[in-house]
Amino acid sequence: MFLLQRSVPSDPSSLSYLYGCGGKGKAIAVDVHIDDIDWFLEQAKIKGVEINYVIDTHIHADHVSGGKELAEKSAGVYALHESSTPNFYFETLKDKQVIISGNVSTQVIHTPGHTMDSICLLVSDTSRANEPWFVISGHTLFVGSAGRPDLRGQEEKMAGILYDSINDKLLTLPEHVEIYPGAQAGSVCGAGLSAKPCSTISFEKHFNTSLKNSKEGFIKGILENILPEPANMLNIVKQNVQ
Repeated sequence: MFLLQRSVPSDPSSLSYLYGCGGKGKAIAVDVHIDDIDWFLEQAKIKGVEINYVIDTHIHADHVSGGKELAEKSAGVYALHESSTPNFYFETLKDKQVIISGNVSTQVIHTPGHTMDSICLLVSDTSRANEPWFVISGHTLFVGSAGRPDLRGQEEKMAGILYDSINDKLLTLPEHVEIYPGAQAGSVCGAGLSAKPCSTISFEKHFNTSLKNSKEGFIKGILENILPEPANMLNIVKQNVQ
């Protein structure tokens, strides 16, 4: 399999992904920016793959998504979690649903907290092993930090939901599983993000200080470190649901 991590030129703190099975010509694009569509099409051509699925890990508030447009241009499917509510058709993804892309298997994990429709993608290369290899963690879990829970209001309640998603669904994954987040240092989507663009479940369990607290401590800590809202947030969300 192949995995490409893209640091978007217009926003180097934001990360997007293209991965899949080169041998069978199938690929999935994740969290595509509107100004990065051509890069994904070019990379798919270089790799000799079709982009069959374009997935946003949630309705974004920090950038305008290019997911729907990329899906149209690549003849792929645009997909979000079933709880998302954009004003257009999309393919719904359910918790524990599995997408097969040649030798690559992707399991959807519903991880509400940053937003209620947030998902992570647990990926296996079945040509090597059925065990998961990595997780694309969106804005739920970052390297060194966790997602912000306040962008839709009810921040204390959402912080508790985020804690449960991280501890019950992500930190229970095998310790060798690699973490590829949706953002790195400089992003407004979480405080204290590392500039390192990947990690492992084991390393974050041991050294991610935001995860070392009790649930009450996690909620208190994350609410005390809320960053300013993303610039032009309401307009960005509006564009992403139309």
